[in-house]
Amino acid sequence: MTAASNDHTQSLQQRVARAMAAKTPLFITGGGSKAFYGRETAGERLSVSSHRGIVNYHPSELVVTARSGTPLSELEQTLAERGQMLAFEPPHFGASATLGGTIACGFSGPRRPFAGSARDCVLGCKIINGKAEVLAFGGEVIKNVAGFDVSRLMVGALGTLGVLLEISLKVLPLPETELTCVLELPLTEALTKMTELASGPLPVSGLSYDGRLLHVRLSGGEKAVKTAALRIGGGAVTADSAYWHDLNDQRLDFFATEMNIWRLSVPPAAEPLALAGDWIYDWGGGLRWLKTAAPAEAVFAAAEQARGHALRFKGKERGGEVFQPLNGKLRQLNQQVKQAFDPYGLFNPHRLYQDW
Repeated sequence: MTAASNDHTQSLQQRVARAMAAKTPLFITGGGSKAFYGRETAGERLSVSSHRGIVNYHPSELVVTARSGTPLSELEQTLAERGQMLAFEPPHFGASATLGGTIACGFSGPRRPFAGSARDCVLGCKIINGKAEVLAFGGEVIKNVAGFDVSRLMVGALGTLGVLLEISLKVLPLPETELTCVLELPLTEALTKMTELASGPLPVSGLSYDGRLLHVRLSGGEKAVKTAALRIGGGAVTADSAYWHDLNDQRLDFFATEMNIWRLSVPPAAEPLALAGDWIYDWGGGLRWLKTAAPAEAVFAAAEQARGHALRFKGKERGGEVFQPLNGKLRQLNQQVKQAFDPYGLFNPHRLYQDW
């Protein structure tokens, strides 16, 4: 499955070397499906979309390695043909989604609390750093735990630490059967029910609440899934997966708005936050989408008080703070990591924070 003609490592490295010599910032892009995410950035466009293809795939080892420009749909189709999937269920946000953009943004879908996040699934990567060096971290071994796990630093870094070239991921078998139970519950009861189901023995693979209906997805062997559905009871049961696809790719009516949409990560059992607006709960309550006109300061403060963090996922204003501000040691550590990988500030300047 190797496509040597689609390996553009050398030309990408040369481009970074020229940018380093001229101290010219670079705006790294792939399919552009997630261009809305993060702060406005600047620089010459550096596309990795042609650097594509599956480099290695070992179905028996549950490991795949692909180049960053590989279309996400192409990778998922290849895995599905062998009865496997990306465990973290990444959203696409468009047909042009690539693996590199998915990992750079660090997005994970509804399956995340039950099968692991994008960061959990990354085994290794190859990058070009800000000194135009090609570096490889990790590998294709699931038990690779030696040393500092640099490869997972790239997950969610939005390309600010380097140009992703290749990513190695662990994969999982596709479930034999999936069913979704739908129960109508008030908010407090829904949160309690999600906490109960998330910590119980049932084969749960999705827990979402839209303000009226609690959706419980069950995945696994047919007998176990049907038995679990009977135990949950009290509502409709469907094999239709449309709700989960629409939630994951934000095609629900909730997301069709000109208002700011915030993404808040908090402990799943946290009480409802005192912020005006409309909510959708995912990850059993650990991920909360908020549609609101509230100012950024109020959202950040509420998330911090709940021992979580917030980011403005979508909105018209991208010049201010988009991500929860970093303070103290955490801010210092992040700046040191940035300096180590990108000492000249070449990659996606200001995409994460205003000062780097």
